Amino acid sequence: MEPKIDLHIHTWFSDGASSPTDIVKRAKEAGYDKIAITDHDGVDGLEEALEAGEQEGIRVIPGIELATETADGTELHILGYGFDRNDPHFQEILADLRKKRETRNQKLLAVLKNMGYPLSMKDLTLREGQRFVGKPIIARAMVKKGYVQKPKDAFEKGKFLESPEAKKVKKEKLNTADAIHLIRQAGGTAVLAHPIQIRDFGEPGSEAFYQKTEKLIEELKKEGLGGLECFHPDQSPEESERFARIAKKQGLRITRGSDFHGSEYK
Repeated sequence: MEPKIDLHIHTWFSDGASSPTDIVKRAKEAGYDKIAITDHDGVDGLEEALEAGEQEGIRVIPGIELATETADGTELHILGYGFDRNDPHFQEILADLRKKRETRNQKLLAVLKNMGYPLSMKDLTLREGQRFVGKPIIARAMVKKGYVQKPKDAFEKGKFLESPEAKKVKKEKLNTADAIHLIRQAGGTAVLAHPIQIRDFGEPGSEAFYQKTEKLIEELKKEGLGGLECFHPDQSPEESERFARIAKKQGLRITRGSDFHGSEYK
C-alpha cells in the first residue's frame, strides 16, 4: 500500500484557516503518513506543526512556498522542503519579504479606500500574533464588512482586488533562481509548484504550453531545482501524468500536494 502524502498545506500562519496543530491532528485521523506545512513566505507555524507531528506520530516536513519571478517576468511559486528554518540568511530574506508585503498591503488598502471600501489593519487581524496578511485575508475582511458576499467575489474580474488600480499594486518578488539557491543553501530541496498555473505560456494543457514549461524546467534545473509538483487539484489526471513524464525525463522528484487552505482537512 502506497503511503498517503500531502506536501502542500497552508495554515493560519499565512492564508489558511486552520492552526498547524489542527491540520496535523486531522491529517493523522485521515490516515496520512507524511505532510508538509508550506505557508507563504514564512515559517512561523513550523515549530507548532513539528511538535504536533511528534505527539500524533505523523511525519511533518518543514516547508515553505515562495512567490517568485524569473528574469523575463514569468511568475512562479517555488516550494521548499527540509531546509534549516533557523538559517540566518534564510531568516533575513523572509524578514525582507514580510516588509515588502506590508508595504504592498498598505497600498492595496489605499486603493480600496478610494473605491469606497475602507479597511483598517484591525479588520485584517484574524487572531492574536498574526503577522501575515495576503489578498485572501483582505477578501475575508471584505466579507465581514459586508462589501462582498463571498471571498471569491473580491477577485471578480475588473473589480475590487482585480480592478486595474489594485492590479498595479505589486509586491516585490524574489528572483526564481535566487529562491532556489536560498532553499538549497539552507539544506533544502526546491520544487516548482502547480505548473499548470503558469501564465502566458499559451493555453494550459496544450502542446505549446508543455513545450514552454519543459524548457523553463530545464533552465530551473540548472539553477538547482529538485522537483516538480505533478499532482495538484488544478491539474487533471492527464495533465498530472504529462508533468510526471517531464519530471522523470528531467530527473526531478515527483511531488503531490492539495494546496489546502481551509478548515476541514481530509
